[in-house]
Amino acid sequence: MSAEITLQAVSKQFLGQPKAAVQQVSLTIQPGEIFVVMGLSGSGKSTLLRMINGLIEPSSGSVQVRGQALATLSPKALNQLRRNAMAMVFQSFALFPQRSVLDNAAFGLEVAGVPRAERQKQARRALERVGLGSQLKQKPAQLSGGMQQRVGLARALALDPPILLMDEAFSALDPLIRRDMQDLLLDLQAEQRRTVVFISHDLDEAIRIGDRIALMQSGEVLQCGTPQELLEAPANPAVRAFFQTVDRGSVLTLRQIVEPIPEDLGITLSLDSEGRFQGLRNPENIWIEASAAGALPSELLLNEAISAVSSNPWPTPVLDPERRPLGVVTPRGLLQALKEQG
Repeated sequence: MSAEITLQAVSKQFLGQPKAAVQQVSLTIQPGEIFVVMGLSGSGKSTLLRMINGLIEPSSGSVQVRGQALATLSPKALNQLRRNAMAMVFQSFALFPQRSVLDNAAFGLEVAGVPRAERQKQARRALERVGLGSQLKQKPAQLSGGMQQRVGLARALALDPPILLMDEAFSALDPLIRRDMQDLLLDLQAEQRRTVVFISHDLDEAIRIGDRIALMQSGEVLQCGTPQELLEAPANPAVRAFFQTVDRGSVLTLRQIVEPIPEDLGITLSLDSEGRFQGLRNPENIWIEASAAGALPSELLLNEAISAVSSNPWPTPVLDPERRPLGVVTPRGLLQALKEQG
C-alpha cells in the first residue's frame, strides 16, 4: 500500500527560538487510517500538521503528500493539491457569522470556483451527513458549539477530500458534545474511509478514535504505534508515564489476552471443516451449540467483555473475524490483564 503522507527527518526551527519546534520527525501515514498526533501544549504537533499541508515550510527534511514532495511544488501546484486532496477542520470553528449554515458549508467550494447551484447541493449533502439538514438557513450564532463544529466538519466534507486534517477540532467542546463528535467522526469513517490526521492533547480521545498514535514531546516523536502497542510496549519511561493512568480495559482487546484452552477444565471446542467454531462440550460432556456457547470476537475491548466472561460457566472462546477460535479467556485472566501496569 502506497503511503498517503510521508515525513522524512522533518525539522522546524523558528527564527529567534532557542529550540526547534519539530525535531527529526519521520512518519508514514497510510490511506484510510485515523492517525492521531498527540502531545501536551508546545510539543510541536500543530506545527507538524501545518507542515503536512504546506502552510509552514520545514527547515530541513521532506514532506510528501500522495507521492508529491511539497518542496518541489510551485505555489499554484501546492494550492491545487490542497484544494483537491486536503481539507482542514479547526478548533475555533472559523465560521462566518453573517453567512447561513448552508453558505458556510459551501465556502470552500465557492473559493474553488464551483457554481452556486452545485456547491449548495454538495454542501447540503454534507450537512445532512453531519445531522444538520434542517438548519440550513440558520446563522452560526443560533447554533450550539457542537452544532457549529458540525458545520465546520461539513464544510470540509463538502470538498470530498481524501485527506482530512483536524487541529484540536473537538477540544473546545464540553465532554458530552465532544464524545458525540468523536462518534460522528467514527461513523463517517465507517461510511467512507478517508485519511484523517487528528491533532489532540487528550489521551482518552486519541485512544478512542486513533488507529495509530504518534506521541510527541518537545518536538520529537517518542513512539508511534497502535494504542495497544503504546500501552503494552512503551518505548521509554516517558511513554510509560503518559499511559500509566489509562483504563486498560478501554484499549486492550481479547486478542491481546487470549490463552490456550486449559485442559483441566475439560471443555472441548468443535470446529467445522473450515476451522470455524460450531460449539463445545462442557465439563459435564453436554453439547452446547455455538449460539449458546458465549463465544466473543477477538477485537472486543476488555471492558465490553467483562459481563459475558464473568457470567460464563466455562472459559469463553475467542474467535477471529472468520469465527475461528484463537483460544479462550477466563475471568481470572481478564482480571489480571485489567490490573497489570505496562
